[in-house]
Amino acid sequence: MELDIGPEDFCEDGVIKGRRLAKIIRRAIAEEVERLTKEHGTPPKLVTVLVGEDPGSKMYVRMKHKACTRVGIVSEGYTLPEETSEEELLGLINELNTDPSVNGILVQLPLPRHIDEETIISAIDPDKDVDGFSPRNIYRLFYSGELLTSATPQGIVTILDALRVDLDGKHAVIVNRSTIVGKPLVMLLLNRNITVTVCHSHTKDLPSITRTADILVTAVGRRKTEDDPFFITADMVKEGAIVIDVATPHGDCDFEAVKEKASFITPVPGGVGPMTITMLLKNVLAAYSFQMARTNVLTSYAVSYGSFPS
Repeated sequence: MELDIGPEDFCEDGVIKGRRLAKIIRRAIAEEVERLTKEHGTPPKLVTVLVGEDPGSKMYVRMKHKACTRVGIVSEGYTLPEETSEEELLGLINELNTDPSVNGILVQLPLPRHIDEETIISAIDPDKDVDGFSPRNIYRLFYSGELLTSATPQGIVTILDALRVDLDGKHAVIVNRSTIVGKPLVMLLLNRNITVTVCHSHTKDLPSITRTADILVTAVGRRKTEDDPFFITADMVKEGAIVIDVATPHGDCDFEAVKEKASFITPVPGGVGPMTITMLLKNVLAAYSFQMARTNVLTSYAVSYGSFPS
């Protein structure tokens, strides 16, 4: 799905309007879903699994289902009680893995403490893992490309690609080393020939490093109220840098001061956030397209040779 998008479509005075960019991409996803549904006779389908009653998780799942509906993706949700055992959850995942009508599986994190997240993530069919967390999809990211990758990092590089700036050889500093944001983002940036530095809670003299960044991505998220101190201040930012603030709920950056130095900057909210769910929709579409193509190849083989390849 190639889109002709430039900064004039979603930026105002250097401020990146993530909702505007997400809307453009979602419109294209909806058109592609409609086309492929007519071609294959069945729409893409996402199944979510939520264990427990965490209010934040329930809200995120609702948002994902709502977004699916708007682009024509069928979605179903399983809500399991907090006391669900790891074995029961693995049983459900196995059922979804083998159900040909299910194209994407998303287990909402975090899980209750008695369930090992790594075990659950590893059990999901990698071709249906629309979060991009499974070991095989991490392997694919390292060696084969970007078929199914973590939604937030994918949203970040989609913004960077759409800005149409020359990224080749630029220096990016990421202030985050999580498996959800920082680590996959390293590979996505390296794929674009960007030099990457990763910072974290043990980094010495952080300002001296962030001031070298042509692209600064921060996802610390320690500001719990508007009155909390900023983690990234204007004196920590290079003149003309692109600043991507991923932190919620109140952002890491002193937005008003930093935007005077940055060439482009994302606000919080309304920056990266809308792109994250949009990339989830894109992953569901990619998983569906891949599965349909594979099914067509196998069907064609069976028609020609009388059996499926072993």
